[in-house]
Amino acid sequence: MKMLRSFLCIVRARVGAAMLIVAPSFASGLPPMAAAADQAPPWSASPTTAIVQEEKVFRNAGAELSGTLFLPRGGKALAAVVVTHSASLPLRSQPLYRHLTEMLPPLGIAVMVYDRRGSGKSGGDLKASDYTLLADDAVAAARTLASDPRIDPRRVGIWGLSQGGWLALLAASRSPQIAFAVSASAPVVTPDVQMIFLAANILRVNGYSQADIDQAIATRKAVDDYMRGTIDRSAAQHALDAAKEQPWFKLIYMSETVGDRATSRWRREIAHDPAQTLEKVKVPVLMIYGAADPVVPVATSAGHLRALAADHPNIELAVIAGADHHMETSADPRTQLDPTRSDERPEAPEYFAILASWLTKQGIARFGRNGVDGNP
Repeated sequence: MKMLRSFLCIVRARVGAAMLIVAPSFASGLPPMAAAADQAPPWSASPTTAIVQEEKVFRNAGAELSGTLFLPRGGKALAAVVVTHSASLPLRSQPLYRHLTEMLPPLGIAVMVYDRRGSGKSGGDLKASDYTLLADDAVAAARTLASDPRIDPRRVGIWGLSQGGWLALLAASRSPQIAFAVSASAPVVTPDVQMIFLAANILRVNGYSQADIDQAIATRKAVDDYMRGTIDRSAAQHALDAAKEQPWFKLIYMSETVGDRATSRWRREIAHDPAQTLEKVKVPVLMIYGAADPVVPVATSAGHLRALAADHPNIELAVIAGADHHMETSADPRTQLDPTRSDERPEAPEYFAILASWLTKQGIARFGRNGVDGNP
């Protein structure tokens, strides 16, 4: 109940903040100086948990990576979560990650969000990386946190969404340092299968015919087959040449030229099989999806996970009604699939409830028992 009250307090605080922003436009009698005051209003109270931020730098594979640690002031023996990135949201400042930095510290969990390799203030070259290297970056962040005297090194885990969910699982499979993993919206299919699913849905949402969808799928499959070495490069390029003249071509995330498979990052990516990774993960794992996700094949992924359930009791599955890829509930399908968006953030109450409940069940969330200011 304490955990639930904490979550409700966060929601109420956000609603209250929104009301304070809107109210001055209706209160014409409010003195301008009062409306513009930077200091806290006289009715403000001190929060039970004050969240502090610290800049952190760590290294892996020759690169210096930069992030921010969020933790409750005065916290002791804290659990910790390292955040791994969605493919299109590589910066620590993305709204997607803000719910973690606001929700988890009051539950006695520190949160590290860093700029992905080659982005923001982090060094390194993303193009020269692969999933294994990105997962090892997260392991290096976890190792840094485990050395902090305020952190319990036995309770450091990973949270990731989409591609970040794959990285969370991969990190947990590669390091005994990782005590748990939360993988959100990460399909249990290979990247090429996921991208075909996405491309088909983008064309459906934009009103294209089944013939257009079939051609787009065939084009993606031709390039993927070349990357696997089952057809030659000229055959893949022929399929691309026919597709690139179509009005939908720019919607399906393809280049007009087939790259050299010897140096292609995509060739390395489609070799990644998350089902094989899951077989190697022994720590507690929460796999969580939105039932209305047009980006990844949730029904297929849930089926694979249910088949694994008997042999892998460490893996728990949750599918959230009405939620999309980012656990939003208010965005229409076109908005969800807009590649220019960068304001995605979770909204589904069930997502927050399940995340907090699962972390509590695993002994990760321990609100009121970590020496946090204001708690016993």
